[in-house]
Amino acid sequence: MILAASTHFLITVPTSPSHNHTKKSYRLHSQSRTCECFDLYKELVPYDKAWDWQKQIVKEKKALVEKNQDCQDTLIILQHHPVYTLGTASSEEYLNFDIKDAPYDVYRTERGGEVTYHGPGQLVMYPIINLRNHKMDLHWYLRALEEVVIRVLSSTFSIKASRLEGFTGVWVGNKKVAAVGIRVSRWITYHGLALNVNTDLTPFHSIVPCGIRNRQVGSIKGLLGEFQPSTGCGKAGVLHSNDCQLIDITHSSLIKEFLEVFQLEILHKTIPMSEFEDTTPRRSLTWKLT
Repeated sequence: MILAASTHFLITVPTSPSHNHTKKSYRLHSQSRTCECFDLYKELVPYDKAWDWQKQIVKEKKALVEKNQDCQDTLIILQHHPVYTLGTASSEEYLNFDIKDAPYDVYRTERGGEVTYHGPGQLVMYPIINLRNHKMDLHWYLRALEEVVIRVLSSTFSIKASRLEGFTGVWVGNKKVAAVGIRVSRWITYHGLALNVNTDLTPFHSIVPCGIRNRQVGSIKGLLGEFQPSTGCGKAGVLHSNDCQLIDITHSSLIKEFLEVFQLEILHKTIPMSEFEDTTPRRSLTWKLT
């Protein structure tokens, strides 16, 4: 059963100690804008709840725009319970299981892209921003999201990552470490990016991630484990980090690089986790895209 609720890189592993990523300038304004941040990066939030939340925020922002009122940008950071999501035009041929007996809930969403997996150990960022205040260019926005991840991998882990021509997302060698999928409504963005930190990659085996065959999925933890001290790859302080520390380190870097790429100043906000309590069995739901 598919539930409707509300998201690609070529990289070579460096062989020398020099891993400086040449940062492309994304600066469009002389002054930074404020971005409210709901930071739930240590929490597992049900996918459908986060999706509904995003749509509500988008609705509120569009109402402000229609009244010619300013609206600040929003960033949501969290993790999800195990779930598969498909884009608007995703094909079920990329599911390696019977949809009536899926290992996890499956949601068809209105984002772009093919099927992907979300689960614990994967940091998900949902920027809900008004592109009128940045650049009204979807290609620019997608490249900016990729740039955030590329900078995180370079500055924090000394991992050289890059884009794969013709695809969206971030790759290290033959392994995709971050997926990007967005929806834009009246220049207000939602959905976003998912970065595999210490994710269990087994669930990816049941799909063709993003519809790309003959390529693998990777994680920061897995990449760091491949690096030997003699290669000069990976910073000493993170090579021996445990899973919780790795999530913390990656989260801090994601925030920093996101604010820098989009020239934003953060304003932390809180929301009680009780807002995401879910007592309805997901398997019994059939939702339609709206």
